[in-house]
Amino acid sequence: MIELGNKAFWRATLALCLGSFMIFANVYVTQPLLPMLAQDFEVSPLLAGWTFTVTTLMLGLSLLLYGPLSDALGRRAIMLVTMAGATLTTVALAFTSDYLTVLLLRAVQGFLLGGLPAIAIAYMGDEFSKSAVAVAVGVYISGNSLGGIGGRLIGGFVGEWMGWNHAFLVMAVVSLVCLTLFALMLPPSQHFVPRALHPRQMLSDLAGHLRNPLLVAAYIIGGLNFFIFVNQYSYITFVLSEAPYNLSTASLGLLFLTYLTGTFGSAISGRVALRLSQPWCMALGILILMLGSLLTLIPSLVAIVAGFFINSFGFFFAHSSASSWVSHNARQAKASASSLYLMFYYIGASTGGLYLHPFWEYAGWSGVVAGSLVILTLTLSCACWLGRSRRSVLVAA
Repeated sequence: MIELGNKAFWRATLALCLGSFMIFANVYVTQPLLPMLAQDFEVSPLLAGWTFTVTTLMLGLSLLLYGPLSDALGRRAIMLVTMAGATLTTVALAFTSDYLTVLLLRAVQGFLLGGLPAIAIAYMGDEFSKSAVAVAVGVYISGNSLGGIGGRLIGGFVGEWMGWNHAFLVMAVVSLVCLTLFALMLPPSQHFVPRALHPRQMLSDLAGHLRNPLLVAAYIIGGLNFFIFVNQYSYITFVLSEAPYNLSTASLGLLFLTYLTGTFGSAISGRVALRLSQPWCMALGILILMLGSLLTLIPSLVAIVAGFFINSFGFFFAHSSASSWVSHNARQAKASASSLYLMFYYIGASTGGLYLHPFWEYAGWSGVVAGSLVILTLTLSCACWLGRSRRSVLVAA
């Protein structure tokens, strides 16, 4: 087993972190490019947003497939093949001039990008000692957030400098470097034991999770919070690219540095949960997210940026608590319970733009905030229900 602190530990952990960076940089690279894509292809903000939406949708759906496949076929090979395929689609995107082809390639890319997130932690569980897993997972998750920031910065700066095609080309080069280092550094599996595929048992496990109200409430909270949070970023890019702000594409990319407070929120959520239960941590995070959303209504760039810093902290604080809650409250098949949470999470990201668009069309950014508060009130109610009813639900179950 790979032990905490030795050379193999840092090689494997850094490899998985680089892979995570590559995956999420590709997912989010189009977000600061949305106004540019809408203008170049003469499509609506909603349709431009589909370059992000279709990717997260396919990524979310793919998560339920790759986990069982890796149990039967192995971890490392599937991660390498899917990462290589995602890199090739990024290259293809750089040379595409038809919008429908862009959407199709982003859909294929999303499906391929799901390979590593679905398998990485299972690989750690196979190869790392228990003490090493806890540290490695924390470093790996930091790669997720840094990838999201890095992809948006690449999209913003390269998009403004050379156009959206070149943003994909640079992203492909970055992906190739990450893939090469990943292949060279990640140790071959030594402790993987293949298991036969049992689709009927897998479906039975998923159905069992969906009958557990303690899990369903957390799925709703995680999915609908991300439904709002990530799509607010999509619509605010259109606000800030126009008068009176007139921000460049590069400046829009810098907006996503607000994700850094989310890294801090995730890190402290576990400690706060020692004083508050996890459902009340979820509720606190949602209240903070609502507060940040309201702050963005002030017509000031400083207030809007501050609002998104607050939003990021609140969202990731709640997300970490909900994710941990699922792991602790799944009665069996904990891996599939967590995969189901991530499926809700990414499908939420892919559908939130459809929900918010009528609010945007009717009342602009004020409408987006109003629509956000409606959904956040629902997730807050779910968190409060979990906090008050946890014991009685456990007894009934």
